[in-house]
Amino acid sequence: MTRRRTRTGARTGPRTGAAAALLALALLAGGCTEVGGGVRGLPGAAGLRDPYFPKLGNGGYDVRHYALSLAYDPGTGRLDGTAEITARATQDLSAFNLDLAGLTVAGATVDGAPAAHNRAGDELTLRPREDIRDGAEFKATVTYTGVPEPITDADGSEEGWLRTDDGAVAVGEPEGSMTWFPGNHHPADKAAYDITLTVPAGLEALSNGVRTDRRTERDGRVTTVWHSAEPMASYLATVAIGRYETATETARAPGPTTGSDAGPASLPVLTAADPSVAAGSAALRGEIPEILARQTERFGPYPFSAAGAIVTEDGTLGYALETQTRPVFPAASFDRTTLVHELAHQWFGNSVTPATWRDLWLNEGFATYAEWLYAEEYEGVPARTHFARAFAQDANWAFPPATPPSAENLFDPPVYQRGAMVLHKLRETVGDAAFDEILRGWPAKYRHANASTDDFTAYAESVAGKDLDGLWDVWLYGEGKPAAP
Repeated sequence: MTRRRTRTGARTGPRTGAAAALLALALLAGGCTEVGGGVRGLPGAAGLRDPYFPKLGNGGYDVRHYALSLAYDPGTGRLDGTAEITARATQDLSAFNLDLAGLTVAGATVDGAPAAHNRAGDELTLRPREDIRDGAEFKATVTYTGVPEPITDADGSEEGWLRTDDGAVAVGEPEGSMTWFPGNHHPADKAAYDITLTVPAGLEALSNGVRTDRRTERDGRVTTVWHSAEPMASYLATVAIGRYETATETARAPGPTTGSDAGPASLPVLTAADPSVAAGSAALRGEIPEILARQTERFGPYPFSAAGAIVTEDGTLGYALETQTRPVFPAASFDRTTLVHELAHQWFGNSVTPATWRDLWLNEGFATYAEWLYAEEYEGVPARTHFARAFAQDANWAFPPATPPSAENLFDPPVYQRGAMVLHKLRETVGDAAFDEILRGWPAKYRHANASTDDFTAYAESVAGKDLDGLWDVWLYGEGKPAAP
């Protein structure tokens, strides 16, 4: 994400580090008994105890796939939705929760049978007719309706379903996706998605991944279907509805096309822009294939099956966001530096996703350092110059990047700039050859998975072949500004 506070995110990958620990919390309620040959389960946890959002996410199950069918009326703002959630139980379950803010639930089923449901704040609890056995795969279906309302974050920015003059834009970091669909809304539970959008004729309906269908319904409305095969954290899901102008091309994706390190041989690139900014953004949108090719050379194979960007008119949202495969930008933030930042997130944050929100510096530090690398390689400005500038700014020393004091500080300068400084000091300490190995090896090792800060420091030390505690103690965890850069 690039937040400008002046106001002008199939089978999931392997769990690691704190991600596994968070999901294991669901088991703490513990145990079950066999009664009359059946299973007596316990309710899944109503939150995953994230350090900053303890009620976000839910325990007792692991989502494999979301099938979202959404119909939107821009005139009234009404959203009618059906969410089919395929999941695997991680304990014997008598009930389980989904995160959902606002909206009215019309009904719910589990494996086709009606399920009791009730609401308490942003928690929707479903109680299936029969308890679900640990390890069993099940499908929960929720139908819902209403006028989605955005969430105002602790730092004052808005996220969620944001209404526009001719449609809407949905962005979700860190918790806004629960304003438009029920789910397990913590980054530790990634899943594949199919998103079907039905809107009035004359409007585009965009989302993540590859467009697999577009058809006109009998009533004249248009339905578009989007498929995301690779695992995605819910905060990276997006929808953009409006009179967008689109452009498509196919880009060659350098790198191996077979084996565990494979990327796609070619890449469909779809961009969209509000008509008021389409002409002005066209040239830079056209550079996306070239920028991705350069990043692939540094970071390894592109991790997804599609790419692109969505450029909105100013006033829709106050920041750019790395929504998976198709980042969203307000027009005022659609510049080359921000584009490089959000595209780098496809590796750092989207494919390798933080285990908890405390690990956000792994997203933003890498994406910011990608800006420095781009300037070094293609603009002749050494990364050390950016490091020195960041070192001189007092705002970057408010707190260590790995331990923001509160949710309000998650998107403050230390997470971005000091996070990038950590990486530059790592580069200086281990040398360019080992650092280049880390740049490629880290997103390869945790491709489509979750990873924590401890995972990263252990990995960097394994590549360096030495203990790096002195570096981490000063630059990653140290309070205050070091005496010298």
